[in-house]
Amino acid sequence: MAVCYIGVGTNLGKRKENIRLAINKVNALKNTRVLRKSKAMESLAVGGPAGQGKFLNVALKIDTQLPALILLKRLKEIESQMGRKKTVRFGPRVIDLDILLYADKVISNRKLSIPHPRMFDRDFVTKPLMEIL
Repeated sequence: MAVCYIGVGTNLGKRKENIRLAINKVNALKNTRVLRKSKAMESLAVGGPAGQGKFLNVALKIDTQLPALILLKRLKEIESQMGRKKTVRFGPRVIDLDILLYADKVISNRKLSIPHPRMFDRDFVTKPLMEIL
């Protein structure tokens, strides 16, 4: 099993419900369970189009047997199931699921970068993450 940390964010629709549903879906992944969840943190959108609604963000600590690239694929499937549509970079979204850390791995390829390359620049990631580390 690998201990991983996931960033969860939403700024469309019923944000608390979006996060609750996403957490349930992550917990339902095969050979994966959510161990801890941070408190929710509200933040302004970073980058992207002006006028976006505020984000609600949490961090999750999970235990999984899924390899990193398969976990990424499953997280993208959850985003799609929940109605996420790729529009503009850093645009509004119903749900965003990012692998922040995957065990003690450093991964850098076309599909995945671990640790997440922008996590240390964003309080809405680091504060919830520090709460559950």
